[in-house]
Amino acid sequence: MKNGLWTLLAQPYSGEDFFLPDLCSSVAVFTLVVLAELLVLTWVLAVPSAKGFDWLSLAMASLFVQWIVLLSAALLCRLRGWIQRRALWIAIAVCLLVVVGLTLIFTVLADWVLKQGMLGAPQLQAGQMLRHGLIALIMTGLLLRYFYLQQQWQRQHEAELKARLQSLQSRIQPHFLFNSLNSIVSLIGSAPDRAESAVLDLADLFRANLAEVGGVATWEEERHLCEGYLRIEHYRLGERLQVEWQCDLPAHTPMPLLTLQPLLENAILHGLQPSLTGGNIRISAGLHGGVVELLVSNSCPSLTNNHEGSRMALDNIRARMNVLFGPQAKLEAWREGERFFSRLVYPVSHTSSILQRSH
Repeated sequence: MKNGLWTLLAQPYSGEDFFLPDLCSSVAVFTLVVLAELLVLTWVLAVPSAKGFDWLSLAMASLFVQWIVLLSAALLCRLRGWIQRRALWIAIAVCLLVVVGLTLIFTVLADWVLKQGMLGAPQLQAGQMLRHGLIALIMTGLLLRYFYLQQQWQRQHEAELKARLQSLQSRIQPHFLFNSLNSIVSLIGSAPDRAESAVLDLADLFRANLAEVGGVATWEEERHLCEGYLRIEHYRLGERLQVEWQCDLPAHTPMPLLTLQPLLENAILHGLQPSLTGGNIRISAGLHGGVVELLVSNSCPSLTNNHEGSRMALDNIRARMNVLFGPQAKLEAWREGERFFSRLVYPVSHTSSILQRSH
């Protein structure tokens, strides 16, 4: 246990997400100011006063503490990059030294200005400095511990998120594998060029299926995969498969891997394949106000066919989108006459962090 703790403290902090937050951000500064003011208010309320609430003490203590908090945040913000590359115990020691050092300096300056009237040399009062230094040490230690636990919770949350995505993504095994292999075998003798192209398209699909968990690609990459999948199915179905693309989605729009492909697979498996004459699939996609809207419609037999595999695939896509994009991501499916519709909607305005995690 001792060796394990020393090993942790002796090494630089692992990971890009350093436990000390970016204290230059407005949110972090506002949070520190509010917490410091609450601490000052608690201290003033705890000190009894015969004249009631001491507003002067609150003002002076607030000025004293806020100067320390703001300067400490500014120094630690500038030192954050340097601290992150040092051993963990050095990072903690530097944080403590900065806050405690500034506290002692302001203790001497406050006593010199308020009690000595800036006359003569500043006097060091050991008792007062020791008291303020211990308070700063304890509060800084508690705050660093909070930052560390918060960052560990964030890591655990991201690990659970990746595990969930892995569980969901592992279920995306294209059902057309055996049909595709049979099509390739039949093409080897009659059309070897098509057989080779089909093998390459199949390899691309399975490479995407084995890509990094939670991978967020682009619309251009997803469409390329889907076009390869449709070529494979066209070798099998021939003219029974007709596809129309009506898309004005920017090529670099973020889109999770294998999102459109399962929708096309459902359209073929439960809509076109049961029909002797086949049918058509229409794919439309657009970006409106930071929201991606993807609509897939296909002709389907007159008899309703609620295939269990279709519901499982839609539930899987819905779960993946909710994990990556939150509750704003929606997947709807309905039938109108002899056409079946699948509509996927999700926001792309806050996907920068997702893109960073996925590459």
